[in-house]
Amino acid sequence: MNKERLVAFTDAILAIIMTILVLALERPSEPTLQAFWALRNSYLAYALSFFWLGSLWMGLNEVWDSARHIDNATVLWTLVLLFLASLIPYATDLVSYYFESRIVQCGYGLVVLLMTGANWMLHRTLERPNADVPELVETSRKYRKVLGPDIAIKVSALVLSLLIWPPATMAGVLVAAAYFFVMRLRWSRQEA
Repeated sequence: MNKERLVAFTDAILAIIMTILVLALERPSEPTLQAFWALRNSYLAYALSFFWLGSLWMGLNEVWDSARHIDNATVLWTLVLLFLASLIPYATDLVSYYFESRIVQCGYGLVVLLMTGANWMLHRTLERPNADVPELVETSRKYRKVLGPDIAIKVSALVLSLLIWPPATMAGVLVAAAYFFVMRLRWSRQEA
């Protein structure tokens, strides 16, 4: 398979998934601030999922830009990642309705963790066919190194959701996203 076809496919699927997120938002019962405020958990879940998927897309584009070759393992892990990403609208919708549910929050967290693991594997598989592209290998290794603390934050939040406060999963995804954003800013400054 051609790299450009896989990148275009990935971009299209992620764009569709991000669009589906907004379709699940419920209409307020009436056009008042109170009615909109009553849906705040839905808006929060939507925004978090949208920007988390956007961050994933940005990270994938960074590594795809320097990739020259792909192999079957890369295609497989891309499909696994997209399959898991396709669960995000459903998980987000559940979290919107059952925001205080431990089971629902942990289900959302599990989908996010599995996606993070699939993303880690995807980056790993890109290194093999691109061993002769030092910038890809460096970017991929740097990215995977940052995923370790990212996963630790998400696992900690998942445990907190189970034991103490169910919305800790959403808070953990937000903290992990902020951590990732700060690390990207650091990389940009180092490269400048």
